[in-house]
Amino acid sequence: MTNSLTELKDMLERVDLGRFIALARRLDLPKLLKTLASLDADDVTRLLAAAHAKHSHRPLPATNGDFYDVASLLAPEERAIRERVREFMAREVAPIANDFWLRGEFPHHLIPGLAELDIAGLTFKGYGFPGSRTCLLEGMIAEEIARVDVSTSTFFGVQSGLAMGSIYLCGSEEQKNTYLPKMRRFELLGAFGLTEPNVGSGVAGGLETTCRRDGGTWILNGQKKWIGNATFSDFTIIWARDLGDQKVKGFIVDRATPGFVAKKIEDKMALRTVQNAEITLTDCRVPQSKRLANANSFKDTANVLRMTRAGVAWQAVGCARGAYEHTVKYVQTREQFGRPIGAFQLVQDLLAHMLSQLTAMQTMVARLSQLQDAGRLTDEHASLAKVFCTSGCREVVSQARELHGGNGILLSQHVARFVADSEALYSYEGTKQVNALIVGRAVTGFSAFV
Repeated sequence: MTNSLTELKDMLERVDLGRFIALARRLDLPKLLKTLASLDADDVTRLLAAAHAKHSHRPLPATNGDFYDVASLLAPEERAIRERVREFMAREVAPIANDFWLRGEFPHHLIPGLAELDIAGLTFKGYGFPGSRTCLLEGMIAEEIARVDVSTSTFFGVQSGLAMGSIYLCGSEEQKNTYLPKMRRFELLGAFGLTEPNVGSGVAGGLETTCRRDGGTWILNGQKKWIGNATFSDFTIIWARDLGDQKVKGFIVDRATPGFVAKKIEDKMALRTVQNAEITLTDCRVPQSKRLANANSFKDTANVLRMTRAGVAWQAVGCARGAYEHTVKYVQTREQFGRPIGAFQLVQDLLAHMLSQLTAMQTMVARLSQLQDAGRLTDEHASLAKVFCTSGCREVVSQARELHGGNGILLSQHVARFVADSEALYSYEGTKQVNALIVGRAVTGFSAFV
């Protein structure tokens, strides 16, 4: 008798009385209990199996990292271009991204496919470009590429943004007509050489790479570091300090130029597919015809960086989105304690935090691109987006790895690659701290730069 009372007490303690009472108002409980009592063990097993089967076959919502439908801001023809990019990334890049990242090699066979998409320099006017595309589309393309592979988006950003942008903004008409159409078709590949081994964030005030005029040529000496694509690009845009007037000038330096050596940086933990180089320039003689005609100070360099910094913010959104979408799919299928982990409260709470951060980032960069399309983009606009989105990306990918548990460190689950690559986004094209100081200067009126 005592044992029976103890068992009854334990059962009652496990019953949610509120839900039990609510159920009693809707059902004839005495009849239900009588029916259940009449079932044998096999009947109960079949009943439970049927209930579980009904639950497990319920359609799950599709994974959607664009919760506020930011893509609807695009015109229909621009959405079609974005969709072509998405299909290309899913078909050609997603299956090989982990393999090339792990080996630290670049998939050169993808370049003709990227060229066929015809998405390089979309917003440029003249020189054979459509001229009618928006910065918003350009940003969403960067997001789509980074959503699958941040390394591929970095390669594309260097070609279409930094290298082509330098010529578009600072080149002569002859240089633009010579280089831009071929770069659009990926017949010529470019790189962008600004950062140096001893000068990262301080490039505005102290480039160590120098140039000096010698008749009809310029002689360049110095080093550059972290220069993406430079191991195989046809040329690199080199920024150097003129020993004559101490102004920063830009040059188109061919890879075959005597004295130009680009050595691959091997020991990276992020963007391993990107072929970053350390460049050494030893008495490189560059003809006057390959000096960027309208690059006469660091302000001209900054114009290029302002344009591309917005692209980095979009890349961060894509990186975060890729990690988030892989995580939603994972929690819908990964089971623990007899049910998908996506059914647990703590998991759903963390997903809501990730989606909130991602959506805030998306809406911010969408507005940033609208400002750019209106010709109202400032340095501080681009810098604020870079600060917020790369920091937010770090947060989202970290939470994605957390929800994958131990599997989160496996490349096969994809999230680990996003975690590593987010660290590069956080630092390149101006660190978080430097961009924060650009914003701080704009809102306070005081410069905190040393």
